[in-house]
Amino acid sequence: MQQLVYFLQRYKNFLFFLFLEIIAVALIINNHSFHRSKFISSTNFITGGLYEKSSEISEYLNLKDRNITLTKENKILRNKLEKLYALVDSTKISFVVDSLHPNQQYKYINGKITNNSYNKANNFITINQGVKNGVSTEMAVINSKGIIGITDNASNKYARVQSILNSKSRINASFKNNNHFGTLTWDGKDYNTVQLTDIPRQAIFKVGDTIITGGKSTIFPKGIPIGTILEVPENLSASNTINIKLFNDMSNLGHIYIIINLNKKEIKTVENKNE
Repeated sequence: MQQLVYFLQRYKNFLFFLFLEIIAVALIINNHSFHRSKFISSTNFITGGLYEKSSEISEYLNLKDRNITLTKENKILRNKLEKLYALVDSTKISFVVDSLHPNQQYKYINGKITNNSYNKANNFITINQGVKNGVSTEMAVINSKGIIGITDNASNKYARVQSILNSKSRINASFKNNNHFGTLTWDGKDYNTVQLTDIPRQAIFKVGDTIITGGKSTIFPKGIPIGTILEVPENLSASNTINIKLFNDMSNLGHIYIIINLNKKEIKTVENKNE
């Protein structure tokens, strides 16, 4: 308190002058329209800038919630798109379509990665969706950029995913610009690069061509992005191996989608009937 009194006594002349200046400025603004308009314009400019910065900070802090919302919206859109594809395919066969039970083959569930390994010989990923959400073994896991892996174990709330960065991983893949396909594997060296093997000799491809899932299994639908060809061997043979640069950065994964093949059981039954 004594310091405050000392401060007021020491600077009383300056404070009195400042007080008079404020009154003078207020009188000028109130009595002159030109000055008043300039003052309001300056105030709006300053407050507008502050509001803009405040909005930017608020948006940045809410990025996590926005990402979750966008992931859910993408899941809904993917499911609607799959229903549309099924409807189009069914109309090619018959004009009688049951709108209550569309011939949808794939269903998408959104989730998030809670644990991820990428620097081992056999890498696994943990996701926050399990049996109670409809997740079981042998389900495709992808994100907006491409494939991630296949579920190999599931509990009530969580599931383990065998990453494509796994020495045991074998995924059917094909060239986007033709129908030739091979097997996607990983040699355990670079987490950004996988290998495509068992390529037919007559297959035509070049550096930069896109590799996608081949759709020859009950796990991945056809057309999920994988990556691009890094190099082409000089002498092609059936045993050639091509390095594929992944679209995904496997060390930086977050939100994902689990793909459920609704026809998987029926397909397996048909395929294994003779066995």
